[in-house]
Amino acid sequence: MEKNQFEMIFDAIKDASIKTVSSLRKLLEETDFKAADAPMSGALSARDRIEALFDRGTFMESGAFVRRRANETTADSDGFEGVICGWGSVGGRLCFAFSQDYSRTKGALTEAHAEKIAEIYRLALDNGAPVIGIFDSAGAFLPEGARALSGYSKLMSCAAKASGVIPQVAVVPGVCAGSASVIAGMFDFIIVSEDKSSLSFNAPFAVGSEAGTSDFAARSGLAALCAKDDGDCIVKAKLLLSYLPMNNMESSVDENSRDDANRLVDISAYKNGGDITSLIEAVADDGKFLELYASYAPEMACGFISLGGTVCGVAADRKAVNGGVLTAGAARKAARLVSFCDSFDIPVISILDSEGPDVSLEAEASPYAAELAKLAFAYANAKCPLVTLIAGEAYGAHFSLMGNKALGADVVLALEDAKIGAMSAPRAVAFLWNDQISANVTREELERKWNETAASAVAAAAAGAVDDIVDDAQLRQRLCGSVMMLSAKSKGAHARRHANMPL
Repeated sequence: MEKNQFEMIFDAIKDASIKTVSSLRKLLEETDFKAADAPMSGALSARDRIEALFDRGTFMESGAFVRRRANETTADSDGFEGVICGWGSVGGRLCFAFSQDYSRTKGALTEAHAEKIAEIYRLALDNGAPVIGIFDSAGAFLPEGARALSGYSKLMSCAAKASGVIPQVAVVPGVCAGSASVIAGMFDFIIVSEDKSSLSFNAPFAVGSEAGTSDFAARSGLAALCAKDDGDCIVKAKLLLSYLPMNNMESSVDENSRDDANRLVDISAYKNGGDITSLIEAVADDGKFLELYASYAPEMACGFISLGGTVCGVAADRKAVNGGVLTAGAARKAARLVSFCDSFDIPVISILDSEGPDVSLEAEASPYAAELAKLAFAYANAKCPLVTLIAGEAYGAHFSLMGNKALGADVVLALEDAKIGAMSAPRAVAFLWNDQISANVTREELERKWNETAASAVAAAAAGAVDDIVDDAQLRQRLCGSVMMLSAKSKGAHARRHANMPL
């Protein structure tokens, strides 16, 4: 019998050649999962989903025979709970998971259902391992009333206590509504299925049919990744996990990369007006960039790469979209990434190339200053390694808010043709040098003079705002070197037994 793609993945993981997180990540990135490859037609069952998540033969179920309390309002008082819980290995690393079972009373949440998941959280926190939640439930088990509602509160408490301690990834291949959507929203990342996901707090019939769709969840910034179907959700969850540490004490995932850290790069595609993605992929190990929240605030690109074998978060202006303007959504998106990376000591690479802040009434209504404050707060409080690259234009508040040395950046690099200053050349000339324009001196000449003097990378470096000016080809080398140098940053100051007296 011909093997389906699930079986091929499992066999590869069992094979001796799949021994590292990076090799598993490469396998998953190359996997083009299709629904036809699934073990059963249509949507996968709860057990299919959870067994597909774990390395073959490693899943151990917990609370398999737990039943809900007898209830005077229902004859079906002894049915097994609509959730499968347990643990196993994902890419050779311990992981805990629960998978709601829609075939059992539509996955309705009961008191016992919540207790099973809470026990998984207890074990995950005790062992410092991630939690994957697979959501597919029609809501609370109504006959239980307050007990079921308290179950939601218990799970909210579990997610809140685990936040920043262990990674939490929510997978939504089915229905996730009401209080369940709040719980999923408390996870670090949400993955939805384009095929059958329904993710919203309010019922779509009450607020509009668009609410709840995977596209809506992605555009609103709720979903980090969109998958084609159930199987692809699982593949993407495993890929995302390969970039995340097991807990906040493990630090960033570190692998022996075969990609030479000193490899020269070609960023001409970016320089010729291309998307920032081309620059990110040029410097990343093996050219791999896992972008998150791609449909939300696309003027900001956020995600994970590996640099010299160390996983790093990336927050980069995408000037090809809306001039890379720092919108309220872009600020929130970047702040979210920086906050997560700092929680788990993952280095952050900030790449600046933007026309500047958003100048509009709509932005002020966000409220804009509050959203920018969140971004500044995230950078100012971050203890993880922070490396900033000025790849293009960095003007005004944008330069102050995102990866500035005075705000906490450890290393700031700039490309040779970067432009850094209080304002762009056209605005600066209009504001300061407008009276110098004459028959012999054109506006264009003054703008060129501004860029070559006041707004040049050399001027910023002379002021101490930039550590070094980098040749385009050596960009990967310098970024890898900076991350390597900062690898021990979060360990804290070295304890001193006593000073060495100059005898």
